[in-house]
Amino acid sequence: MDWRRLLRHLITDHHSVRRAFPSASLQAIEKAIGEEERRHDGQLRFAVEASLPLGELLRGVDSRRRAIGWFGRLGVWDTHHNAGVLIYLLLADRRVELVADRGIHARVGTAAWEAICGEMQREFARGQFERGVVIGVRAISDLLAAHFPYSSEHRNELPDRPVVL
Repeated sequence: MDWRRLLRHLITDHHSVRRAFPSASLQAIEKAIGEEERRHDGQLRFAVEASLPLGELLRGVDSRRRAIGWFGRLGVWDTHHNAGVLIYLLLADRRVELVADRGIHARVGTAAWEAICGEMQREFARGQFERGVVIGVRAISDLLAAHFPYSSEHRNELPDRPVVL
């Protein structure tokens, strides 16, 4: 057990999320998602979780496994074109995970997602949380627009509002 990680998870709470993402930041992210989704037929969700529940932390759950679970629970997998992408941030670990549905992942591949994650994490390391998320939203939207351009079938299937878990 990494005691430093355990301590980070014990002290990172909803107040930590509110400091990183004040109300105005969450609104700016929601606006960016809404604007970007008008460029393509994909769907984006942003979710931030302060820390892992103690039981999951002790079982060694990592940010990737947690993100995949939320991908399902938030219904990101259930979009018309199978082109949903979850941006998940585990604040205690400052780890961002992109979980993409099979329709877009098959066309983009892992390297593109990892590059976007790296760019976002560099912003988070500087304390630029809103900026990091907006950069990610725009980069993901560029990929979605290239592979799932806006069409007459477009509908907003998922809420644009960020989710604080």
